[in-house]
Amino acid sequence: MILENKLGITDAVELARAEEKISKTKALKLFISGVLDTFNAGSFQALAEIHRYLFGDIYTFAGKIRTVNIAKGNFRFAPLMYLETALKNIEAMPQSTFNEIIEKYVEMNIAHPFREGNGRSTRIWLDLILKKELNQIVDWSCVDKDDYLLAMERSPIKDIEIKVLLKQALTDKVNDLALYMKGIDASYHYEGYTVYKTENLGD
Repeated sequence: MILENKLGITDAVELARAEEKISKTKALKLFISGVLDTFNAGSFQALAEIHRYLFGDIYTFAGKIRTVNIAKGNFRFAPLMYLETALKNIEAMPQSTFNEIIEKYVEMNIAHPFREGNGRSTRIWLDLILKKELNQIVDWSCVDKDDYLLAMERSPIKDIEIKVLLKQALTDKVNDLALYMKGIDASYHYEGYTVYKTENLGD
């Protein structure tokens, strides 16, 4: 299914390429402008602003909570009827230690609040929290993409893998543009969402 977009693109490959190019350009501006550092790290509003900034030129739903239930493979992300409550609970989670921050990151991934672009937006959100609380960020060039994806898949059940993987990649180069840009590499985030309906939600 091709998502409706402002670019009028109807080919999946073409849309993916345009999305990556535009979102990376916007991410670069977000970093260089200093706007990113003005966001309230750890809040859902910060994540929504990041998403809106990256994808606002592509999708009308940029920065808005999704209106459909989505799944990836056999895993279903937070259902609509619980999504807003889940986001409030996640925002209230502590974030003073590395473990707390990653646990919050894992929960936000389970929520998957947007129809598209969750991975890239949430990695920037993660680094923003790490920078504020620990004066560190993830050096994504040190994170194996396959290991990362597998660890994130398993994180709802067991988060030790993603904690170990990201902890060994921490760096104090918090203002390094190249490291920041590596975090929004689309190859760290595969698509393939399935929209599903339930009798309870009636969508």
